[in-house]
Amino acid sequence: MAYTTIDNPELYFQCKIWSGNATDDTSITLDGSENMQPDFIWTKRRNASTNHDLWDAVRGALEQMASNNNEAEATISSSLKSFNSDGFTVGTNTNLNASGGTYVAWCWKESATAGFDILTYTGNATNRTISHNLSAVPQVVIVKRRDSATAWSNLHLNGSGSTHRMVLNDNTAKEDDATFWQDTDPTSSVFSLGTSSSTNVNTGTYVAYCFAEKQGFSKFGTYVGNGNNSGPYVYTGFRPAMVICKGLASNREWVMHDNKRDAENVVDGTLYANETDAEGTGTARMDFLSNGFKIREDGNNWNANTETYIYMAFAEQPFVNSNGVPGNAR
Repeated sequence: MAYTTIDNPELYFQCKIWSGNATDDTSITLDGSENMQPDFIWTKRRNASTNHDLWDAVRGALEQMASNNNEAEATISSSLKSFNSDGFTVGTNTNLNASGGTYVAWCWKESATAGFDILTYTGNATNRTISHNLSAVPQVVIVKRRDSATAWSNLHLNGSGSTHRMVLNDNTAKEDDATFWQDTDPTSSVFSLGTSSSTNVNTGTYVAYCFAEKQGFSKFGTYVGNGNNSGPYVYTGFRPAMVICKGLASNREWVMHDNKRDAENVVDGTLYANETDAEGTGTARMDFLSNGFKIREDGNNWNANTETYIYMAFAEQPFVNSNGVPGNAR
């Protein structure tokens, strides 16, 4: 029985770690078994307090936004300079390539096969729909206004729902307001916008990242914490390469874990998408398993008792491939 249509997730998603050298036009080559040209690259310096920098091929190289603040898009010279067939090129910007700096990048390829679409649009301050190219219902839509300092708006269909938004650059609770998504679920062709300045002000320019769930490759859902160091197990149908989670209550950070900063269990290297903090380590946070992940932390950002958490997970390896061959644990 086939559990996936994507036998090699590294064709569509890869993590990469590297050390800086302060040399202009440095090529960063991804480590996958096959080449992947990324279309969306999210970078963070690990050993210093810096922005999380987000780049995509639709807006173009050098065009930066930061997940940890509400600032408008900025053109930063000597930053991420190109998207390459097997990675990307960076300049001497210290967020990407300082001597002695350590870095991580999470890289996605835009593809309906993998359930990921990048699009831009101009707001009109009226209730409307925006077309996407997934031919499937996106469970996650992340929107940022590009021309003004405005908060990031996240729709997580299987978690906070289309009646609420989550703010990527903050640790606040989910917010109930119909002006973001019209209280209307996305469809296989469109997602809905209200009149909020964060998603649809007149003449405002925006970028949207849309993710549809793909069996054996991506999973977007919820789990309920138990307040115990032996926390909940979450089935994904694959061995994760990356997990992002966020409690729906207030004062809960956007936690990011991956398989390159922690190549073996337990996974404890912690970055917060909404904070500039350097990477934290030292506490067992979770295990990456052959078919999901298990929480190993009783802290509020991962596992408060009876609290609901949303998560986004992307695969390193499917639990069972299209030929019926099972994957292995780490």
